[in-house]
Amino acid sequence: GLCPRPRGARGLPRGYLETGEGLGVVTGRKIRVRGQVQGVGFRPFVWQLARRLGLSGEVSNDAEGVLVLAAGPGLDAFERALREEAPPLARVDGVESVAAEVAGAGFRIVASGGPGAETRVTPDAASCADCVAEVFRGGRRAGYAFTNCTHCGPRYSILRGLPYDRAQTTMAGFAMCAACGAEYDDPADRRFHAQPIACPACGPRVWFEREGREVPGDAVALAAEVLARGGIVAVKGLGGFHLACDATDPMAVALLRERKRRPAKPFALMAPFGVVQAHTRVSAAEATLLADPAAPIVLLQKAGLALPEGLAPGQDALGWMLPYTPLHHLLCAAVDRPLVMTSGNLSGAPQAIGNGEAREMLAAFADGFVMHDRDIARRLDDSVERITPEGPMVLRRARGRVPGTLPLPEGFGGAPQVVAHGGQMKAAICLVKNGQALLGTVLHPQGNI
Repeated sequence: GLCPRPRGARGLPRGYLETGEGLGVVTGRKIRVRGQVQGVGFRPFVWQLARRLGLSGEVSNDAEGVLVLAAGPGLDAFERALREEAPPLARVDGVESVAAEVAGAGFRIVASGGPGAETRVTPDAASCADCVAEVFRGGRRAGYAFTNCTHCGPRYSILRGLPYDRAQTTMAGFAMCAACGAEYDDPADRRFHAQPIACPACGPRVWFEREGREVPGDAVALAAEVLARGGIVAVKGLGGFHLACDATDPMAVALLRERKRRPAKPFALMAPFGVVQAHTRVSAAEATLLADPAAPIVLLQKAGLALPEGLAPGQDALGWMLPYTPLHHLLCAAVDRPLVMTSGNLSGAPQAIGNGEAREMLAAFADGFVMHDRDIARRLDDSVERITPEGPMVLRRARGRVPGTLPLPEGFGGAPQVVAHGGQMKAAICLVKNGQALLGTVLHPQGNI
């Protein structure tokens, strides 16, 4: 269910909204929407659509997806719009309806149903343009590393259970302030029912530390100073820690290889798109893939300004990703040069996700830590992809892509549930269920899917 919330002027819990008054029962439809429809703003989208079409009823999340009770004119148009006008991060697999009695003349967003796992969990999504702009301009979220909205931000990496509500995530311990609560309750706001909503007054915080002690000052500025001196910084991200260094400094790259005991395997790089263009040859398809909400690492041909050979010895391509959280955007802006962003682990070990785990595992690698106090529920490395003559190719399916589903050919709907996975340390899983293949990733036997 929802976190305990103050009651509004109508005496209704916040999160329970009406478009009109009155009771009574009329004949309408019970509509089931299946797919990637939780954590993507689908309920507020339904509420706004019902308001536009003059419908009564209610919408809620439950174990199978989104459940709508609706009555009024234009129900056929309403069902079509559920597919055709869905929010940017939604993926609608099916819309099913049956006749049903619907009470009341208003339309409501109601608390979620019981727990379960029949619906699809939404992958994490890179910061949207509106949130990035908000971080870099004046206002109460200026410079805030956890700015997000309905169209972006953490999902799977903070999720502890279904249905997807704040109480089921690692944001449960951060009570919304009045300003965030007002945004959460406002259907005209892009943060309407955005579960990870936060601001500096009520949300997680970020800090910089050395040798287990917090260093006073701005965490991003302190980290940038260490990076500019050729040092290595451990950065807590969405699905785990990264080890970062200045990608233009050959000595820093060599130092990271020595400390991580990684003699030749290529390092991933992070920079804004303009910087990426200065060092690579980027096609239109590759640019589109870089900017995808999944924000994968994309393999790109070297071109233009040269970078140290030690980044990818003997390779003619480099793996690049764009900043995908406000913290990454702030750090890249402060350093103003490409950064190595490689998994925060000793070669062969799982990626660190907890603060204490990172201090113990990465103390020998890092000259400082960018920490925060929002827990990571799911260990996720960065996805790796490339564009080939035959189209996009996924080399590592992870953050931003998992969990994801692919429809199976006709005839698999009644097939038994089957799970397949590799036999080595880093193995992708596939679960066949209900005519779909659910794709995930296992980073290590001790890690999370």
